[in-house]
Amino acid sequence: MEHNTEVELKKTALNSLHYSLGAKMVPFAGWDMPVQYTGVNVEHETVRHGVGVFDCSHMGEFFISGKGALPLIQKVCSNDASKLYDGKIQYSCLPNGRGGIVDDLLVYRQDEEHYILVVNASNIDKDWQWISSHNDTGAVMENRSDALSLLAIQGPKAVEALQSLTDVELGKMEYYTFTTGRFAGYDDIIISATGYTGAGGFEIYFPNEIAEDMWKKVFEAGAAYGIAPIGLGARDTLRLEKGFCLYGNDIDDTTSPIEAGLGWITKFTKEFTDCEILKEQKEKGVSRKLVGLVLVDKGVARHGYPITDENGIEIGQVTSGTMSPSLKKAIAMAYVPTEKSSVGSIVYVKVREKLLKAEVVKMPFL
Repeated sequence: MEHNTEVELKKTALNSLHYSLGAKMVPFAGWDMPVQYTGVNVEHETVRHGVGVFDCSHMGEFFISGKGALPLIQKVCSNDASKLYDGKIQYSCLPNGRGGIVDDLLVYRQDEEHYILVVNASNIDKDWQWISSHNDTGAVMENRSDALSLLAIQGPKAVEALQSLTDVELGKMEYYTFTTGRFAGYDDIIISATGYTGAGGFEIYFPNEIAEDMWKKVFEAGAAYGIAPIGLGARDTLRLEKGFCLYGNDIDDTTSPIEAGLGWITKFTKEFTDCEILKEQKEKGVSRKLVGLVLVDKGVARHGYPITDENGIEIGQVTSGTMSPSLKKAIAMAYVPTEKSSVGSIVYVKVREKLLKAEVVKMPFL
């Protein structure tokens, strides 16, 4: 009997729509996702200067409630969620008990007993098991990842493009806040002033059943502003220009938040998983750091390429790299020894058998 080893890819509620738009589809984190529609560079520019729409329905959403909700979140997350107020969002990570990172995530506070955790698609099951295994606070946990769709509508024209769909004053929403309101004719829609592009904009959460209608209404409202669908390719170049970490590339179970430059989301004002290990790292320093690189020599650094010293001895690895559409320069993120991590330091990227000179720069690149 033939054994089919191909894993069935998950599909978002908008899957057939992406095909009808002629998207190039690729497997991503177990999902069948659009990597591009018209081309990465064109889509990148659309978001940087106008407005574009990403289907991010593959992301995970955990609803945590009850008196035990905040104590559980405080225990598993590195950031201090007690600082949140209703409608505020916080970037955080889940330390893994060995100094590494289970995942990075967003924590939304609805009220003092209701929170939403937004996690990466590739880590939904892993995160759920990890958080559940620490739930001795009686928190009520509900995984709604499969029931919810998410559109990220990003770019400087997002406010104007979407304002006709809601009475929420989008232009007055602060970065990293959210509200629940009427949007595109539907009630109880979560409207969040977040995104992974650094270009401004919103993320809209809603039930799968209305996904195609929501897409249609967003595109009708944004038509006058040149709104366009955007794939994962441009999502990656946009986030890289802003120095945002991608789980599985720049951070994972082997990288500590301190090494990754995420000390700002690691708060020692409370007890949490790995707080002793990470506190020691913060005080004593770490042996390697995640840095931004701009290539001086011609070429592009890609994920997994070795970083060497001037003698060709390997000292690190590129975690993310691309030709920046905005800067027209090859940029990368990489772990290098701490002594090579200061701005202006020179390292080399090994591309095939050539050593390409690269300079450490301050992030974000843009």
